[in-house]
Amino acid sequence: QVQLVESGGRLVQAGGSLRLSCAASGGTFSNYVMGWFRQPPGKEREFVARIWPRGGSTYYADSVKGRFTISRDNAKNTVYLQMNSLKPEDTAVYSCAGSRRASPGSGEWEYDYWGQGTQVTVSS
Repeated sequence: QVQLVESGGRLVQAGGSLRLSCAASGGTFSNYVMGWFRQPPGKEREFVARIWPRGGSTYYADSVKGRFTISRDNAKNTVYLQMNSLKPEDTAVYSCAGSRRASPGSGEWEYDYWGQGTQVTVSS
């Protein structure tokens, strides 16, 4: 059973930066496509970014492209989300997810494992 635990969320001012981490255990981390999703208050969960198992390919939602960077360290079984130039609309619970599919897209249903999430709040 794969377990994912996020950390790094906190209150930050607009224009600031945060790095989220997601530590995996219980599976073969290097086999999974890893993604980050977020759920803003009162809204549905949305895709943020994903990274291929070897880290060679990444993909971002338009809303975060150029500001967020997803990366992974397979030796540490950890995926990261570096968030720069944060905006109030980035306020959300951020969750990491792992997929056993070869080419998952941006849909929640394509991911098999989920963390509990970490709260990011961006003040204006």
